[in-house]
Amino acid sequence: MSNKVAVYRKEHFNAAHRLFRADWDDAQNFSVFGKCSYPHYHGHNYELEVKVLGEPDPVTGFVIDMKQLSDIINREVLQVFDHRNLNLDTPYFKERNPTAENIAIVIYELLRPHIDPKHELGIRLYETARNFVDYPGK
Repeated sequence: MSNKVAVYRKEHFNAAHRLFRADWDDAQNFSVFGKCSYPHYHGHNYELEVKVLGEPDPVTGFVIDMKQLSDIINREVLQVFDHRNLNLDTPYFKERNPTAENIAIVIYELLRPHIDPKHELGIRLYETARNFVDYPGK
């Protein structure tokens, strides 16, 4: 019988972005992305929840050491995204539209190599208090 436990780490970061497709004109971008396509960008105070699911270690009782998880998130996500323009300052959104969905997938891709493969990893990203996405991973 499995005794899987989900542990969560909550973090936040502030970032600007613009939703648009370079191969569309401004009118088409606005019709699809609305105000989020304005050319001078806009920002969000993102709330990030990282979920790690697994069985507690029989020696430590941890699924994952929360301090280590915090350090991984800080190094791999916060230092890369916090107070940045996602379109201009990161390589991840040069060809990918920085929607909340795509940001969550990128965060998963950044964290997955640093989390024991025996554990499941999930990402919840709040773009606003009322808009959020869940990415349960692959």
